[in-house]
Amino acid sequence: MGVNILSDGDEVSVHSITLFGALLCGCIVVGRLLEKSRWINEYITALFVGLCTGGIILLTTQGKSSRLLAFDEQLFFIYLLPPIIFNAGFQMKKKHFFRNFMAIILFGALGTLISFSVISFGAKELLGKLDIGFLELRDYLAIGAIFSATDSVCTLQVLNQDETPLLYSLVFGEGVVNDATAVVLFNAIQKLDLSHINSRVALSFAGSFLYLFLASTFLGVSVGLLSAYLIKKIYLGRHSTDREVALMILMAYLSYVMAAMFDLSGILTVFFCGIVMSHYTWNNVTTNSKVTTRHAFATLSFIAEIFIFLYVGMDALDIEKWRFVKDSPGKSVGASAALFGLVLVGRACFVFPLSFLSNCLKRSEHNKFGLRQQITIWWAGLMRGSVSMALAYNQFTMFGHTQLPGNAVMITSTITIVLFSTVVFGLITKPLVRFLLSPSQSFNNSLISSKQSLARQLLIDRQEPEGEMGNVDFRRLDSLSMLLKKTSLTIHSYWRMFDDGFMRPLFGGRGFVPDAPELSKGGCDQY
Repeated sequence: MGVNILSDGDEVSVHSITLFGALLCGCIVVGRLLEKSRWINEYITALFVGLCTGGIILLTTQGKSSRLLAFDEQLFFIYLLPPIIFNAGFQMKKKHFFRNFMAIILFGALGTLISFSVISFGAKELLGKLDIGFLELRDYLAIGAIFSATDSVCTLQVLNQDETPLLYSLVFGEGVVNDATAVVLFNAIQKLDLSHINSRVALSFAGSFLYLFLASTFLGVSVGLLSAYLIKKIYLGRHSTDREVALMILMAYLSYVMAAMFDLSGILTVFFCGIVMSHYTWNNVTTNSKVTTRHAFATLSFIAEIFIFLYVGMDALDIEKWRFVKDSPGKSVGASAALFGLVLVGRACFVFPLSFLSNCLKRSEHNKFGLRQQITIWWAGLMRGSVSMALAYNQFTMFGHTQLPGNAVMITSTITIVLFSTVVFGLITKPLVRFLLSPSQSFNNSLISSKQSLARQLLIDRQEPEGEMGNVDFRRLDSLSMLLKKTSLTIHSYWRMFDDGFMRPLFGGRGFVPDAPELSKGGCDQY
């Protein structure tokens, strides 16, 4: 005879978790069956499954609830977001990322600030006229940060890294830097004294933003280097692959929670920790550990992403949030339309001007962003997702619940924009990208660009006169472009010398050969 040691509340939780796990499995299976569809991907599938499940729960509970689990923004930020961001840094192809580093920083950091300013100012002007309820200045600034956070997950599913390497690395890098910048902005706003706005407050805000950005990056790099040094020195793999994998996973998560402990940006910290660990730590472990960590990090990230989209689908039908806006649905629709319009305008205000600026600093015509590529970049960042949802819950609810009409309108508007942008834009993105960017043409252009860049660099290194360059036509650069290019090449060459001469002998990495004879067959790849 069995003994039931679970209380009624525990049984409800177990049943909810069991059903949620079954739904996650269903999302993966259905998403796999629809993988070759030109319209649907696994994340949109999870949204639809969540919506259907929420509708069924609403019917069975007679309209009382649509959720299996209560949303807690701490759950999102502490458990779901870290594996997604870390895997983004860990799996990233660093060559393309750092080759376009200046453009990524321009779009991800400066572009987010521009979008934040446009959305915050526009929200204060437009939402105030709609009379949706009382909102403070801090709320309007938070709205700017919330809707500046892009969701490039769906877009990256349809951009091919081999066919469009420039666009893929730019959209990928901008998405991560954008999310980190939006969260840093949001956290800085919460600490800002808005009772007296003056130049000192603005200076304090800028200083707080830069401090969070730089300190978070430094912490992530430090933890990544520490993990590389430990694994290089003690050779855990000769005893057990499990120990190497466990240490990498724990130290990656440690970087994130340490950032939270020091009130820094965990997103930036864990992202750069992932970059450093993939450059040094991963090359110090055995072959078995390499394969295991690659799949482990990717699997954790994938499950977290599916979980978030599934929950967003169910929570979209939560009756409590819509109860406050059912008496005046026009205000909710108007607020959603106004905010989404600001998202469109805010992104356009920095994509096209910054693309023009980036083109002015590039040497080759093939490396410049054409109009179709600029439209693709603009479109890729219009989707809003999990980060926007989590920040909105953090600002306008308490553990997923709200009792204020203005806050309820903001939550329902966020849900509406997330669903509309993810589903509608997600469905259109793949055919749109195929229409705007011919895969074969983009791939050929990237090959031509690479070959011409290599030939150009060889000619520059040999310092051949213009008359001996054959039919190759090089455009004369202005002094600013030449200075930036020269500086970039100089910094890169010095970094390679420093990395090969000091960093790799100390922290390991590619080219490191372990001394332990047990690892001779399982050491790092020599390539």
